[in-house]
Amino acid sequence: MTGPFRTPYPGYDVLDKWDSPSYDDATREVLRARTTPPPRRFLSEARFAVLAALCDTVIPQPRARPVQIAPFLNAALHDDRGTGTRFAVMPPDRDAWPLGLDAIDAEAKAHHDGTGFADLARPERTLVLKEIDAERLRAPDAWQDMPAQKFFRALVLKQIAQFYYSQPAAMSEIGYGGPASPRGYVRLNAQGIDPWEAPYGQWKETDA
Repeated sequence: MTGPFRTPYPGYDVLDKWDSPSYDDATREVLRARTTPPPRRFLSEARFAVLAALCDTVIPQPRARPVQIAPFLNAALHDDRGTGTRFAVMPPDRDAWPLGLDAIDAEAKAHHDGTGFADLARPERTLVLKEIDAERLRAPDAWQDMPAQKFFRALVLKQIAQFYYSQPAAMSEIGYGGPASPRGYVRLNAQGIDPWEAPYGQWKETDA
């Protein structure tokens, strides 16, 4: 889906500060990596398709250039990058995500006469996820010993949002100033805005 994308900060782009004192070479390298989707190296093609559909369902993007989420999440799994913590009832992320994606696909097929999650329209995918969140499972064996609701809330929702808002385009849409090394932020009081931050915005439609 493409079309007008509503943002209170039309025209604001954190990358406009690329050659400003806000960014040094290390910061530019980090941002460059975040705007270059990595190749698929961990999940199978089928699982990656489920992940991409899952990202599109959790964060719909009616914009001309959607922010890519799945490639970066997949790369983090490949590199075994995580927070270093997890719930005791959950397996490690590299085990939880493949298991969870297969289980979500199995739930979709149980709900829709064999049609996999990636092949459903967004409204149908949303309903499948609502059933999982409510723990109304139709393919409980597919989850093995992993709690479905915990996977959905602790990994799916949280990590998809984290990877989305790590992207410069997503930072821009909420007016976030983004990385500021070496300049940093000066006006840290309530209502304080540094000159290099986004001004107070008004909701308008833009072709993002």
